[in-house]
Amino acid sequence: IIKPSGRFQNINNHDMLKNYFRIGWRNLIKNKGFTSINLFGLTIGMTCTILIFLWVKDEMNYNKFQASYHEIYQVMAHRNFNNQTFTDPNMVLPLAEAIENEIPQIEQAVITSHSQPISIRYGTEVFSLTGRQTSPNFFDLFTVDFLKKNQINPINEPSFIVLTESTAKIIFGDEDPINKVLSIGSEDEVKVTAVVADMPDNSSIQFDYLMSFDYSSDYIKENMAEWTNSSWVVYLKSLPQADLALIDKQINAIKVRNDPGDKEISTYFSFPMSKWRLQGDFDDGINTGGMIAYVRMFTIIAIIILLIACVNFMNLSTARSEKRAKEVGIRKTLGSLRKQLIYQFFTESIILALLAFCLTLVVVLLLLPSFNQLVDKQLTLPIFEPSFWLGALIIICFTGLVAGSYPALFLSSFNPIKVLKGTFIASKNAVLPRQVLIVFQFAVSILLISATIIVYQQISLIKNRDLGYDPNNLISIPGSEDTQNNFEVIKHELLQTGMISAVTRTMAPMTQIWWRTAAPGWEGKPDDLKMIFTGLTTDVDYAKTMDIKMQQGKDFSGTPADSSYVLLNETAVAEMGLENPLGMNLSLSRDYTVLGVTDNVIQGSPFEPVEPMMIFFDPDNSRFISLRLLEGVPPKEALASIEGVFRKYNPTQVFEFEFVDKEFEEKFINEDLVSKLSNIFAAIAIFICCIGLAGLAAFTIEKRIREIGMRKILGATLRQLVMLISKEFLKLVSIAFLIAVPLTWWSMYNWLQNYEYQIEISLWLFAVVGASVLLLALVVVSANTINAAIRNPMESLRSE
Repeated sequence: IIKPSGRFQNINNHDMLKNYFRIGWRNLIKNKGFTSINLFGLTIGMTCTILIFLWVKDEMNYNKFQASYHEIYQVMAHRNFNNQTFTDPNMVLPLAEAIENEIPQIEQAVITSHSQPISIRYGTEVFSLTGRQTSPNFFDLFTVDFLKKNQINPINEPSFIVLTESTAKIIFGDEDPINKVLSIGSEDEVKVTAVVADMPDNSSIQFDYLMSFDYSSDYIKENMAEWTNSSWVVYLKSLPQADLALIDKQINAIKVRNDPGDKEISTYFSFPMSKWRLQGDFDDGINTGGMIAYVRMFTIIAIIILLIACVNFMNLSTARSEKRAKEVGIRKTLGSLRKQLIYQFFTESIILALLAFCLTLVVVLLLLPSFNQLVDKQLTLPIFEPSFWLGALIIICFTGLVAGSYPALFLSSFNPIKVLKGTFIASKNAVLPRQVLIVFQFAVSILLISATIIVYQQISLIKNRDLGYDPNNLISIPGSEDTQNNFEVIKHELLQTGMISAVTRTMAPMTQIWWRTAAPGWEGKPDDLKMIFTGLTTDVDYAKTMDIKMQQGKDFSGTPADSSYVLLNETAVAEMGLENPLGMNLSLSRDYTVLGVTDNVIQGSPFEPVEPMMIFFDPDNSRFISLRLLEGVPPKEALASIEGVFRKYNPTQVFEFEFVDKEFEEKFINEDLVSKLSNIFAAIAIFICCIGLAGLAAFTIEKRIREIGMRKILGATLRQLVMLISKEFLKLVSIAFLIAVPLTWWSMYNWLQNYEYQIEISLWLFAVVGASVLLLALVVVSANTINAAIRNPMESLRSE
């Protein structure tokens, strides 16, 4: 025996590989129905997987464009009041400078305002921009791409402004914006000193403009010496491999030294940029995660949908095993090894996966604009990135190997003698795995459908909570210096339109909490009682405009004495342990008298209990005007009249408004996204299951076509024939239902524990879902069975 050389061995292997692909391609072309069903299912599965992975990749890459990604932190504080801890991002103004000067491991410390809107005027045009005031070293900490600038530090003066590229384009068009002068309000002017590239969509720091704090102003000077008023945001850049525990200890020491009363209340810590997006949620001082839960959930859903599509391939391949039996028998008789047959079947499944992936790329490109609109992102298919093609190769190989694994092992095990004698019959051992896979498919689908309904019910419960005020027909308009000076005449003219029922002004919008403070003092207050209050300043007609019920006392009337009065909400009275609060004295920065008690109003998170609240009469400390439309007034007509009044008395500002009910809906962005995506993917999962079930039913009917013909001749009715074929599949769906119910209940019960207010999971929900899926399966199987049953039985018996 002469052993072939390595060169000839390689040629033989190469030819064998070509042969695998040639035969695999022929088999797929020959069995067009089988190929089409699997190609359709795999394309849907891969499309969902790629879309989800694009979203996951974008979430996982948040802020990673920052050069100092691993060294950037935000200073935050756990504040403990009355044995309840909330996590606060608001810091005192002098903290950043003290940290940079006193902590050697900190390279830079930047302090900024929260993102805030301003109106900018250029010529006769007025533009509304959103951005921040910041310390001049902002660009030493954050990575920003400068497109144009006229000096080394373009925000080292309060009269300088930096614009993003898109903002500069909107204001100046094709003009060079550098050194152009813009007007803010009626008097202030700023010069454009730089234009930077727009921040990426997956950046936590977003802005249209940046300006430096005016450290020469009385307001900033006063707050630079103030260590209790926390209203700013502090960011840090540490040395590489810095000792974070030591840094946090030093930050706490700085704060306590300057504000000793804060020692028993607050614990300061540095929160890394790597956690800002995905792990930014805190509950009672514990970092509980955040978007990472949704990233993990949808990653699992993507894999499950792809597996469901793979299961279709497995089931259909084994169902048509008798058609491939003779091929396997002949190949084995001619000397093919089982290993070679396994390679052949894997090759077929990988070819199918490759074809499905090519179709998937086309479908993804077509669906991406709609998907971006759904998830509010600007995702693109990164076809020029090597990492994308590596991921594509992994998806193709994973799909091909998983889908082809069981068929390859099952088909290659056939006994050639039995096959060629014609005595081969697929054993029950071949049927059982197929049944298990069907149960898996439908169990997952039932779980997804049930979970989707529970998510929807939970969101509906929170949305329908009693807000304590009526957000409908309530409009919020940003204020300005001109609206402050002209408020009374503006209010008068708005009421004279006959479209407005009430007008007031407040420090913060109704959907946000801007002020938290320590509890006031009062007679009989326990020494060990620590509470935190939210605060709001307002004008007269506060309760009337917001439609808030006064439980006791009355609202502000606008007399000079009202400045010494305060309103409490229901929670504040309960937690202070008061029975009759009206007329009692409270001491904060000054003394106040309780004028009234309001219902609880949800201004913060709708998912959490209402916090104790104090409402002060201080019209001069107002930044928003709220007005209520009369019932039945067309909003479009009313807004035209309102805009006319504001343009008359507030000409330097862009007329902007928000319907409060729409602002409230924005608090559910993540939950609504989860609900929408869950709906879509649950529907896709059950659709893929039905595709596979239809194909499986068709192959089953084809194998029993003569039996169906004989039964029909012997008098079997259409209903009897339908039930004959359907009962096996309905039994499997019923088993899937029994498995899915406890799994769904357990997983969703744990998910609901994240919410203070939660629904009760109803058994009726599972009954409805189970009956619906069972009915759907019956319809799919029946459609195939009826088609076979109405055929002339003589056609199927002619060959007997």
